[in-house]
Amino acid sequence: MYHNILVPISFDAERDSSAALKLAELLSTPEAAVTLLHVVEHIPDYAISYMPAEYLSEARKAIQTELDALAARVPNAKGLVVEGHSGRTILDWAEVNKPDLIILASHRPGMQDLLLGSTATHVVRHAKCAVHVVR
Repeated sequence: MYHNILVPISFDAERDSSAALKLAELLSTPEAAVTLLHVVEHIPDYAISYMPAEYLSEARKAIQTELDALAARVPNAKGLVVEGHSGRTILDWAEVNKPDLIILASHRPGMQDLLLGSTATHVVRHAKCAVHVVR
């Protein structure tokens, strides 16, 4: 049983976040802290100049609302939105907050993943705690 669980959420249809949440519920102690983390990739300056000024703040609010709805399904869960590169940011958060388990929903790897790598692969290789990948 785990006491501090990190569940990165991507909101990608190919990844089964509900299975990751169910697993977090099954593997957690009754008093465990569960963090649902969504990483917003940095938008380059040249691209952001074409977007409405309130785009980022509105997008973050919408994502936080979705995370809060997911967190309501798991005891002691909270949602958190951060900005950065997915793999690095998940690992950086884990380094600071010391989860004892990371549960990642992953898609079936394709050719681009073999050439470029994936977030799940990066986290599995470099995390300092247990990592459970759900497909």
